[in-house]
Amino acid sequence: MSLKKDRTYWQRKTYWLIGSRGKENSRLGKLTTYFILTGMGFVFLYPLLYMLSVSFMDTEDLVDATVTWIPTHLSVESFLKAAKTLDFWSGIKDSLIMTVIPAGLQTFTLALTGYGLARYRVPGKKFWMALAVFIFLIPTQVTMIPRFLLFNSYKMIGTIWPVYLISALGQGVKSSVFLLIYYNFFNSYPKSLDEAAKIDGAGPLKVFFKIALPMAKPALVLTYLFSFIWIWNDTTQLPQYSTGAATTLPMHLQQFVERFNKLYASVGVSTGGALNESIRLAGTLLTILPLILLYFLVQKQFVESIERTGLTGE
Repeated sequence: MSLKKDRTYWQRKTYWLIGSRGKENSRLGKLTTYFILTGMGFVFLYPLLYMLSVSFMDTEDLVDATVTWIPTHLSVESFLKAAKTLDFWSGIKDSLIMTVIPAGLQTFTLALTGYGLARYRVPGKKFWMALAVFIFLIPTQVTMIPRFLLFNSYKMIGTIWPVYLISALGQGVKSSVFLLIYYNFFNSYPKSLDEAAKIDGAGPLKVFFKIALPMAKPALVLTYLFSFIWIWNDTTQLPQYSTGAATTLPMHLQQFVERFNKLYASVGVSTGGALNESIRLAGTLLTILPLILLYFLVQKQFVESIERTGLTGE
């Protein structure tokens, strides 16, 4: 009798830990999931937390080995020097000029292209989709020189228009990925909705703007956010085409050490004129600050977009 009770007791404990067969109530599975998510979250958040902590430290805290995470004296001097070195307001203005409209153009053009490929009979559709995937595999550096020569022949180098034209034609940063997202999304909802609208007298463009685009809001949000971020962080094509017509914050960050030395060359090390880790990280944090704010503003729509655009396999 005692043996039977012991067996029942351990069976209950086992069911409590790993769950009963066919039911998703495993405590062990949940603990494993939470552990993995916590570890991944730490890996992503640690650099931001470290930058934030060190950026507010003054020189005394930086050289004090006992100060690790929490500064003894909160100082914004590093941010002031970093903002001056980056020419923050001018840089953010150029960054917005080079990202907001191009990201919107790329989002709309690829939505229109993906809708056409998904909803209409296009000759050689499989070939064009395969070609889009192949183009994605080609490094950007391979096409830089031919594009530069092309735009140079049209006297467009040294202006912002090459970036706008590339985005308007759906050839922006990683555009093939977005084309596949739109193709899968528009191919997922029933064609009977389009047919019903056509019976009511709607033309192709009206169907696209009134039915397809509202339904594709998750794909639109996802495409625009990633386009914005990738164009914002582009320090390869933008400098090549604009050549000084627009200098974004990431471009300023590339020249951070040189710009800092020019600004503070006459200031002695003893008076705080030396470039230290706090100033470097403050400059990096200011450069990515608009992207962090953008994510916090639209994080709900962003998460919903990830779930509904097929990136999770749904």
